[in-house]
Amino acid sequence: MGVRPPHPVGNRGLGMRRYVIANTVVVTAWIQVLHWLHSEYITYAPYDLYGSGRWIWSAALASAIGLASYVTGLPETPRNRFDAIIRMLASIAFAIGAVSVAQLGLGSALLPRFVMGTAAITLLPWAVIAWNITGDRAERKASSDRVVAVVEADLGAELRTELTLSRLAEVTLAETTTSTAIAGTGSDQPLVDLARSHSATILVLDGLAQATPSVVHQAAILHEDGIRIRTLSLFYEQWLGKLPLADLERVGLMFDIQEVHHTFYARAKRLVDSLVALILLPVLGVVAAISLLINAATDRGPLLYRQLRVGKDGEPFEILKFRTMSTRTTTGDRDEWTTENDARITPLGRILRQSHLDELPQILNIFRGELSIVGPRPEQVAYVDELGEKFEFYRLRHMVRPGLTGWAQINLGYAATDSDALQKLQYDFYYLRHQGLWTDLQILARTIRMPVLLGGR
Repeated sequence: MGVRPPHPVGNRGLGMRRYVIANTVVVTAWIQVLHWLHSEYITYAPYDLYGSGRWIWSAALASAIGLASYVTGLPETPRNRFDAIIRMLASIAFAIGAVSVAQLGLGSALLPRFVMGTAAITLLPWAVIAWNITGDRAERKASSDRVVAVVEADLGAELRTELTLSRLAEVTLAETTTSTAIAGTGSDQPLVDLARSHSATILVLDGLAQATPSVVHQAAILHEDGIRIRTLSLFYEQWLGKLPLADLERVGLMFDIQEVHHTFYARAKRLVDSLVALILLPVLGVVAAISLLINAATDRGPLLYRQLRVGKDGEPFEILKFRTMSTRTTTGDRDEWTTENDARITPLGRILRQSHLDELPQILNIFRGELSIVGPRPEQVAYVDELGEKFEFYRLRHMVRPGLTGWAQINLGYAATDSDALQKLQYDFYYLRHQGLWTDLQILARTIRMPVLLGGR
């Protein structure tokens, strides 16, 4: 599948992945210790923690705390220590509440209050420590990584804009120049001087720079200095989580697509899709009933909104959503983009959008095999026709089943303009290149997290 980046969410994701592992180990170990102390020394009736299987409940509490911590934005989102403590308190409260409800439903209170109460108090210092470690790392990363890019002028302007707008990149673009301007002769080494003067840690080369011998020679010298060398395409992948527009058509042919070329992944993904949709069916029923009652009282109309979208292999299908607008304006054969604070959105629709519950009926599309949980979001037929005429490679995104959520949505949000749609295509190609179970799991986790941190759309 080509060169794998250190992580599929920009370079800071490597630190986040390590944090998730470390946090899971620390929290799980500590809660197990508390449960063991209770079984041996605290309770009036000592019991065999592991022989009785009661340790499963402390493991469940640790898992719930880890999941809730991620959803509330720990460790990288808090602005200060107090914010980190509040988020950890909320995470612990949610986890304890969830485990308590589960125990109540099963009629078996096997996780002592001592364990839950002590965990709630003693894990707060860990939240601050984790925040300090992660915050300091992010600060060091942002201040230390400085980029010098040898790219054509239009690509340099595009790169500067991308780094300014990116949610992922933790680098500073110190300077851009061109191969012509920086090519040295003899002992003249302008690229080496430029990189050293800016204390660069990363050197980015476009295709022309890679084909210029004097630039490559100077890059080799900088590599000996410890400066990392990246192609423009690889830099986009590792630091921006997308592919550059200039490389989409060429790169689009040079990697395997898991869903197409690997049978195990395709079958496993379809099985997971079906199981998740089955689990969510009761939730769909409850939300549909509540929405139907509210709509009957406030804004009469159909419960569901239907729209024709393009699916796998270019086959059109009718996507389902809860209706969130009182009226809908169409122009020709395509719907207008939805804007922020759109006046057409009903009060109930705003709640559904902010919580992303308006997408819930799409589990029926998943059952029918028209959608997957994770994949490129399906577009309207008219937009597909339009973009397909502009970009011959656009239809490659239809080689896989579209998704309820996707890499583009968690990084860009929902497209509101034709320009956004083109940006989304860059993220879609990144997903095709790095598609896999781990990537899907990360996208799903960040999708769950988004309504808490961003407030929907």
